[in-house]
Amino acid sequence: MLFSVLVLCFLFSLYFILLKVIYYRYSQTSWSKHFLELNIRKCGRSRICQNTARNDMYPWQSEHKNTSNEVRALLVTAHPDDECMFFAPTILRLLQLNASVHLLCLSSGNYYKQGAHRQRELRDSCAVLGIPASQVTIIDCKELPDDPNVEWNIHVISSLVLKQIQASSINMVLTFDGRGVSGHGNHIAIYRSLSYLASTGEIPDGCCVLSLQTVNVIRKYLSVLELPVSWLCGSDVSFLIGSEGYRQAKRAMFCHRSQLLWFRHLYMLLSRYMLINTFQVISREEKDWEMY
Repeated sequence: MLFSVLVLCFLFSLYFILLKVIYYRYSQTSWSKHFLELNIRKCGRSRICQNTARNDMYPWQSEHKNTSNEVRALLVTAHPDDECMFFAPTILRLLQLNASVHLLCLSSGNYYKQGAHRQRELRDSCAVLGIPASQVTIIDCKELPDDPNVEWNIHVISSLVLKQIQASSINMVLTFDGRGVSGHGNHIAIYRSLSYLASTGEIPDGCCVLSLQTVNVIRKYLSVLELPVSWLCGSDVSFLIGSEGYRQAKRAMFCHRSQLLWFRHLYMLLSRYMLINTFQVISREEKDWEMY
């Protein structure tokens, strides 16, 4: 019995040491920048500068290396609060890398007839995260209701996303994957739309499309303890924030007062998505969509 306890203590100690080493390594070497470079390679970009300077790792900066905000990222979400529940590490790290972050929210969150109030909450949340109000677009149309039982039309979503890409000269789009993190049908519809656009070649050249990886429920609620698992499993792009970023993400969550039921407090405490985001590239070969 004593031997078993000692073995367990030893294994837990090793795990926490591994956790600390991984966290320190990537916090010191800008984990997201490292994986963004790999992502751009996967997207088929021909010029990758190996210089570690921030402005030299992006091929689209080759002619204007000294200008700021040349990484123009568009986050496509389904509802107000998606941005901080699932994508806060991504938003905060991109802004730290001097990227220009835009948000396209495809519904007003009017499932319980609170659409106007939830739009205000979303804008407050974005202000806390650091996204300017001028770069937040909220869609409120009958074709895209906030309802998990209604299938969103791929072509309506695709048209809205393409319009935003062109209007803001976007070169990186981020959204959910085919399981939608929480399995929500509206999340999955966005992925299918982006997959459709990628597979048909309608995404402009020079624009990468990334999907947030869904993990199983055990990994989902391990908080920072999940970090070694993400490191071992690998991804194309990863974003990690520390304690300061976590507090900022929580403040953004608290802006959504209408949604703060008791289980949301547990989510903030336990969810790895409050600290870690891992993405896969949506390639031009993917065809996870249907015509309807």
